[in-house]
Amino acid sequence: MQVEALRDLVVRTLDDMKAIDLSVIDVRGRTSITDFFVIASGTSDRHVKAMAETVLFKAKEAGETPLGAEGVSEGEWALVDLNGVVVHLMLPKVRDYYQLEKLWLHDVARAEQLAKHRV
Repeated sequence: MQVEALRDLVVRTLDDMKAIDLSVIDVRGRTSITDFFVIASGTSDRHVKAMAETVLFKAKEAGETPLGAEGVSEGEWALVDLNGVVVHLMLPKVRDYYQLEKLWLHDVARAEQLAKHRV
């Protein structure tokens, strides 16, 4: 499966499960860890767990073997590593604290700013 198709599968799955504030960050060329981060919040620890378990199930059903998952049993922050797509599912308070989008989007803005000064 192409990484874009896997990303779309994850997004559809989370959208179907009523994920809150779904965000996709393209990190190709900025890290060798993955191509996309998908970040979303759940309404409760049970919601976060259910979303993580469903993403794992749907990926396996589509023939993608997950590299791993962390935090699923706790449900405050679950991480699902699908190689080309890394999924972060969090409670809103945890997401507000870590601000992953700000970290990666700040990186993009900084790189663009540096590129402009090199011209």
